[in-house]
Parts: sequence; C-alpha cells; structure tokens
Amino acid sequence: QVQLVESGGGLVQAGGSLRLSCAGSGRTFNGSTMGWFRQAPGKEREFVATISGSGWTTLYQDSVKGRFSISRAYAKNTVSLQMNSLKPEDTGVYYCNAGGLARLPGAYWGQGTQVTVSS
Repeated sequence: QVQLVESGGGLVQAGGSLRLSCAGSGRTFNGSTMGWFRQAPGKEREFVATISGSGWTTLYQDSVKGRFSISRAYAKNTVSLQMNSLKPEDTGVYYCNAGGLARLPGAYWGQGTQVTVSS
C-alpha cells in the first residue's frame, strides 16, 4: 500500500518556525517530484512548494519565497518543508504530494497536518 505520512504541524506564534516532514512508503518516490500544498478554511487547496526528482529544481509560491525551504532525503524517501517567519495567513492544513509536475500535484496525497499561526 502506497502511503505518504506527514508530521510536524502544530500551533505557533507569528514569526515562529515549524518543520514539516513527509515519509513515503510502499514505493520509492526518489525519481518523482514531491511537494507541499495547503488548504485554508473556506479556500481551495493551493500550491506551496515542490522539489524535482533530481532535487535540482525547487519552486515556491510567491508568498512563501525567502521564508520556506523544501528539501528531500533520498535514503529515507522523505521530503521536508522548513517554515520560518510564519504569518497568520500561513494557517491551514498542509498536504504532502508526490508524482506531480512543477506546480501541479500528482496522484499521491498524504492525510494532511494542521498548521496554525496565531497573531
């Protein structure tokens, strides 16, 4: 069974940091684009960041550039998102994704992890 499992969400004050991790199981995602998407209450799910299968290309939503950093560990089949200088508008459920292209999601989704930033 193919799974993506996120961890690391929580409640943090504005200006704080969180690190999200996503572990893949059931197959290797080392050759696949992996990334993060988020959904705020009452809004559509949106692209946050992706990293290519090679790791050479990273893409970010404009609002998180310079604050968020995506990385992957091939040996562990994981992808992480370091989030710094968090803002209340970063609040939402963050979903790990695999198998996409550039800013578009692929077929594999995690269950989501809640990130809440208080002002």
